[in-house]
Amino acid sequence: MFVKKCTYMLFLAIATGSAVRAQPGLSKYIDPFIGTGGHGHTFPGACVPFGMVQLSPDNGSQGWDWCSGYNHSDTTIAGFSHLHLSGTGCGDWTDISLMPHTAHVNDTAKFFRVGFDHKNEKAGAGWYHVDLNNGVSATLTATERCGMHEYKFPAGSTPFVRIHLRYSINWDSAAYTMVKKIDDSTIVGYRFSTGWAKFQRVFFAARFSVPIKKLRIYDSLHQEVDSVGGNWGRYNGEVEFADLKGKPLKIKVGISSVTEDKALLALKEIQHWDLEKVKNAAIKKWDDEMAKLEIRTTDEHQRRIFYTALYHTCIAPNLFSDADGQYQNANGQKLTMRDSSDRYTVFSLWDTFRGLHPLLTITQPKRLPAMMNSMLAFSYENGLLPVWDLSTYETNCMSGYHAVPVLADAVLKNTPGLDAERVYEAMMKSAYQEGRGVKPYCTYGYVPQGPSWHSVTKTLEYSYDDWCIAQVAKKLGKTDQYKLFKIRASAYQTLFDARTGFIRAKDSAGNWIEPFDPYFASTDGSKSFYEEGNAWQYTFFVPHDVRGLANAFGNRAKFTAKLDALFSAPSELKGESAPPDVSGLIGQYAHGNEPSHHIAYMYSFVGEPWKTQKWVHLILDSMYHDQPDGYSGNEDCGQMSAWAVWSMMGMYPANPCGGEYVYAGPSMDEVKMKLPNGKQLIIKAKNAGKQNPYIQSVTLNGAPYTKVYIDHETLLKGGVLEFVMGPAPNKEWGIFEKDWPSSMN
Repeated sequence: MFVKKCTYMLFLAIATGSAVRAQPGLSKYIDPFIGTGGHGHTFPGACVPFGMVQLSPDNGSQGWDWCSGYNHSDTTIAGFSHLHLSGTGCGDWTDISLMPHTAHVNDTAKFFRVGFDHKNEKAGAGWYHVDLNNGVSATLTATERCGMHEYKFPAGSTPFVRIHLRYSINWDSAAYTMVKKIDDSTIVGYRFSTGWAKFQRVFFAARFSVPIKKLRIYDSLHQEVDSVGGNWGRYNGEVEFADLKGKPLKIKVGISSVTEDKALLALKEIQHWDLEKVKNAAIKKWDDEMAKLEIRTTDEHQRRIFYTALYHTCIAPNLFSDADGQYQNANGQKLTMRDSSDRYTVFSLWDTFRGLHPLLTITQPKRLPAMMNSMLAFSYENGLLPVWDLSTYETNCMSGYHAVPVLADAVLKNTPGLDAERVYEAMMKSAYQEGRGVKPYCTYGYVPQGPSWHSVTKTLEYSYDDWCIAQVAKKLGKTDQYKLFKIRASAYQTLFDARTGFIRAKDSAGNWIEPFDPYFASTDGSKSFYEEGNAWQYTFFVPHDVRGLANAFGNRAKFTAKLDALFSAPSELKGESAPPDVSGLIGQYAHGNEPSHHIAYMYSFVGEPWKTQKWVHLILDSMYHDQPDGYSGNEDCGQMSAWAVWSMMGMYPANPCGGEYVYAGPSMDEVKMKLPNGKQLIIKAKNAGKQNPYIQSVTLNGAPYTKVYIDHETLLKGGVLEFVMGPAPNKEWGIFEKDWPSSMN
């Protein structure tokens, strides 16, 4: 009997274990089409976490809503290219475009678009599939540096694949391209381009599963040529194959910034022709990422929103170095990282310093040092820390020097492998640079409007960045510099107008710029005091000194009244060229753009945390959906998604530097957070749901917890953080100053 029982239990354990292993992972809840519609600007194609390759369809359309190459409103495809930006407000990349077709296409056809129906299109984490109207079906997947295509052609057709190296979108254009055949089934080449990033080099190697029948090469005059030899021009290619007799054509495409040989090296990431095997390996990588935050909820819509948001936080920054560690930067230097780590690019720092990078300090402990050191490498190569790094080129897009809060947060959290003294030296160069309005900021204590555009935004953002520098100086024992930068961190006060109750622009003589309208916003920099916003949104950009800002209003009651007014003001923008980025409006709160992302959490700094809870849950319910138009504005390389990930878990780094996560209360039943040190924090919410947005009480490991936030050090200890939620606010919880997040004043 004992033997039978043991045998049965062993069988049960094996069967149960097999069942668990057979179950698809959490990546099954990812929907890559969320964000591809409206103004989300994401792409639906195949990639792995933080990979170099993003293999995705391009519609062949131009315009703002095609910044990723694709918008769900479109029904044509011009090609499948290997580099894409996720959620940005500027369009670039879409390099190395391949397009299958069933007849020779004259090279003068700029895009050669083919129609498709969205009902014949599918995608998941790490893969994409579409049936085109020309009878070709395409399936895509990827590794870090290599994309894999599988094209099934109609029976009896002659297969062609266009290598469209001159393909471009929006600001981008090809400068020099080349394609050549090196054996019976392999071609190599490059695409050098200029666009948002002025100097980009992408080398590629494409290997086909069957021999090439013919490679046609076309010069920039659309004339067919025998070869390109060593000549520089703008060449396209078209590959013809014999009848495949019903078998699919498979293609592996490796890319590199260095040479064609390094692109050939990238092909080694896929050692076979089994697309399903590559696809499953990609899915496994996404499963591993999703498992870092395991949620429990009965709401399937909520589950898709959460895991798709978490997916979007794992796309950028993007890997830039080859498997051997080498990369070629925008200056043409072929380098490796000082610590032999990976080099990353695509740092959309004006967006991502707010929520994405604080999240990465928890979810990406292995990649984080390389990402931080990539920004330091950028400063060594270019003289300053990056503002918006694209292909290691400084686009100088947006204001502030927001590599500073990202690096400062990493230093304050004791990120291993990061030299704090080197970080501090790089920060000081940004803080005393000649350009970007920094010099007048140092002279006047604010940025005057006139020679500098967006003067208020610059003043506020430099003020915040300088507070971050002060914290690093304090940690390193640099007392004098700590005191100096703390003074600079008060610069926002110079532009606060007590009469109007707004932070607004001054000229160099200290006079207010007139006329003033808090609803005015403009894309014309010479007329704009605020970047992608107006006085309503930017008056609240003081995340390091919320109580100091409240004091400027006179008292906390007047400050919270102003916050209340923000959410109830008319949702209108005045100005002939109001920026489309100011979207997702609740009153004048604009969730579709990043400057507003911390605002709802500011109530918790001044004793009214129930209002934070009210507005955060309303924003989640109204601004995030599991449809293509599921984001209220540009997704912006993970920031729009990071806000959702944090807030659905019940907290957010309202001040992105220093590690204090302010509570809003979870919208889900439970979250299991895997921590960098191997521990686990379980966040539970009793009575979670849309009808219960208000925190009634909080316990940590069973003990009452009265603070309205949790600090990073406490979070890393793990345990059980439990919220009791309810339908009405508990106005006795979180009202004492000892329980509030930090504020400079």
